[in-house]
Amino acid sequence: MGARTGEQYLERLNSTTPTVYVDGEKVTSRIADHPAFRASARTYAELFDLQSSEEHREALTFISPTSGDPVGISFLVPRSEDDLRRRREGAAVWARHANGFLGRSGDYMNSALTALSTAAQFFGRADPVFAERIAAYYEHVREADLLATHTLVPPQVNRAVPASAQGGGQLAARVVEERPDGIVVRGARMLATLAPIADEMLVLPSTLLRNSPEDAPYSYAFAIPTDTPGLKLYCRSPLHRGGSAFDEPLASRYDEMDAVVVFDDVFVPNDRVFLLGHPDLCNAFYTETGAGQLMTHQVVTRTLAKTEFYLGLAASIADAIGIGGFQHIQQDLAELISYVEIEKALLRAAESDGSLNAEGVFLPKWEALNAARNWYPTQVSPRLGEIVRTFSASGLMALPSEADFEGDGREDLDTYLQSATLPAKERARLFKLALDASVSGFAGREALYEYFFFGDPVRMAGALVSSYPLDPLKDRVRELLHRDG
Repeated sequence: MGARTGEQYLERLNSTTPTVYVDGEKVTSRIADHPAFRASARTYAELFDLQSSEEHREALTFISPTSGDPVGISFLVPRSEDDLRRRREGAAVWARHANGFLGRSGDYMNSALTALSTAAQFFGRADPVFAERIAAYYEHVREADLLATHTLVPPQVNRAVPASAQGGGQLAARVVEERPDGIVVRGARMLATLAPIADEMLVLPSTLLRNSPEDAPYSYAFAIPTDTPGLKLYCRSPLHRGGSAFDEPLASRYDEMDAVVVFDDVFVPNDRVFLLGHPDLCNAFYTETGAGQLMTHQVVTRTLAKTEFYLGLAASIADAIGIGGFQHIQQDLAELISYVEIEKALLRAAESDGSLNAEGVFLPKWEALNAARNWYPTQVSPRLGEIVRTFSASGLMALPSEADFEGDGREDLDTYLQSATLPAKERARLFKLALDASVSGFAGREALYEYFFFGDPVRMAGALVSSYPLDPLKDRVRELLHRDG
């Protein structure tokens, strides 16, 4: 079939029968039409439609090597720097369309599958059949253009002990039976962003495992459809409260649902099992397959689009209320400009300094991407909303709803809520956007999501330091200290 349209995505989604719980309601059919998921499903449909648009078709697709159909560019196995650039340009189209607010757009997990499909040597260390299965699954997802998400970590019960000790080992998702035709999984995982409107769920290694018998049941990688019997999704409350695009401009479009995943004796057939046992390989799943590099390449492309959006928003607010000439405002705008250009530079450095791995895959340079993924959550993301709040100040609270502009108070609003460059309603529309980007429930979720996107920033920093080639730099210091004269 190749690259899908938005209509095809929605039709398939409505034909599935998942088990989803949201705000006390159990939903098992026509998920794309449910009020909690309708808006985000249609935003994702827009991304699929871009693949067949005249403007973006070339950037977003390439010709499948097996079917000859156009398929998503995020499935392209990069064999050169030019291929990496093509992947980034395609990711940028989707990221800019959603202004960086869709953290689980399809190209994220597609990037992981693309790298994993080439890692025959890695999977062969367990059993060559795993390499065959993941390659076949990658081709299936590519040719059907399926939307995949994944679940991450064990339930947050007692972080002081490993998954195998959570509730006596009975809480975290684990393999409880190995059958000739597959495995049975029981327990829970969090956090599956996008799961209710995804086609597939990847259940991949996420936390470091000890190489011990106790960790064997928690050592796996597999994929299942989101309507697999026994799979249950428990969603948080929606952040979109039902308001219009005027009153909730971001939440009404980009509220990616997050869910706790319960596996109630879920059967996974053998052809969907990509790794079983081997805690050592699970721990190396992302670093030794190239998946980490391609996924992070996509993420930095997305966060660049998000930073660009906040720069445009801050500049628009400054123009609207006449604060652009103040030096402290210019200083904050200069800060945002620097963030944008640094992210661009890190992406280009990762591509230009990339190299071929043992499988002939051209991977971006990890050090540049690792720096970006450590820097953005702690240094950049928190400042985006903060700068918008600083620029907007009390204007974020003096905001009538869209309905108020249709009432008998319209004359007062037009008089007293106008700005230096905008009539009152347009000023309110802009500041509603600023509100949703900086102080709303949607904004709060975004801040939390970005901060922990790759895990605990403190542990990430430790991993960055331990993996960075510091010895040559220390040698330079020693050489200077002992240089004569």
